[in-house]
Amino acid sequence: MESSGKFLKGFVLGLLLMALVSAGGFYAYTTLGQPKGGGLADKGNMDKITYLESLIDTYYLNEADQEKMKEGMYAGLVNGLEDPYSRYYTVEEYGTLNEETQGHYEGIGVVMQQSDEGLVTLARCYEGAPGEKSGLKAGDAIYKVNGEEVLEMDLATVAKKIKDPEVNPVHLTIAREGEKDYLELDIMKEEVKVPVVSHEMLADQVGYIAIYEFTDVTFEQYQEARRDLEGQGMEKLVIDLRDNPGGLLTSVCDVLNTILPKGLIVYTEDKYGNREEERCDGTTPIDIPLAVLVNENSASASEIFAGAVKDHQVGTIVGTVTYGKGVVQTIKDLGDGSALKLTISNYYTPSGVNINGVGIEPDEKVELDESLKEKGMFTRQEDNQLRKAVEVLSRQ
Repeated sequence: MESSGKFLKGFVLGLLLMALVSAGGFYAYTTLGQPKGGGLADKGNMDKITYLESLIDTYYLNEADQEKMKEGMYAGLVNGLEDPYSRYYTVEEYGTLNEETQGHYEGIGVVMQQSDEGLVTLARCYEGAPGEKSGLKAGDAIYKVNGEEVLEMDLATVAKKIKDPEVNPVHLTIAREGEKDYLELDIMKEEVKVPVVSHEMLADQVGYIAIYEFTDVTFEQYQEARRDLEGQGMEKLVIDLRDNPGGLLTSVCDVLNTILPKGLIVYTEDKYGNREEERCDGTTPIDIPLAVLVNENSASASEIFAGAVKDHQVGTIVGTVTYGKGVVQTIKDLGDGSALKLTISNYYTPSGVNINGVGIEPDEKVELDESLKEKGMFTRQEDNQLRKAVEVLSRQ
């Protein structure tokens, strides 16, 4: 009974404490809801943003970062469109975006990724870039940057520390599987040209070109790859656009201009019905069998590419249904280093099809083997979708 009494006493005390905490919370809420001097209706010309700022300034417990509040407000305004492709870029984010679309930047030439546990690892080291030349390898985990531990930092912060223009060389402390001790590397940052195209000659004179993204440097790299393969006697061509998220409209049109006959590449229409066309001059139509590989992650400019090839019947589309992004965005520099990306038009394939939310159906549908999906990385010989594309070409 004594223990029961103690339990009951503790239980009642707990309820009283809960009631006090709850009452305090309710009281605080109602106090802020009815601040001294009335609400927004009593503030005359004071707009809602100014009013919210005054409430935060008066009542918020901690120190408010005014700059972050403003950035959050701008981002929230665009988020209110509920358009997955429109967004506000901070100065830092816009700088990163420009590096990606321009295809070159000052750095060490690696692609980083962050696990759910927060570990930053190297997904890829660009061939010939400072990182690879210094001994970095895919799979390496970054422990410290310039002596500072980065295990608790997000990916953007780690990247910023590595790119810091005030520090060159950058000193990385790396953990590598199979190594007992950390590796200490000094890496000189240089101008890195991002490789967005790779190529090789397959058996039976089948050329293979993979395009990872359509940036300012894609056309130049594509031309170099195609010339090299033609010099090796290429008789058939596979262009791989799997997992290509898209990119610049001008870039994909430049590449298509070397493949298509004379005619329409793509056209767009804005909210007012204004139509703009991109056309091919037809001076260099492809004269060898062509297959284009796509999958569910081939989007935007990649779909413009596949749609034009399919509509003009100059190649065979192989793989799975594409992502289905049939809208175009423009980026407006806001004059202070930040920018707005806004969806402004629909695009249509040459035959007048808008594939938004639908995607492009391949001519030869083939799923990637489940074993390869689980494996993640695999060789050309293991790639059953690529084998299918080569098989299609062998029948032509």
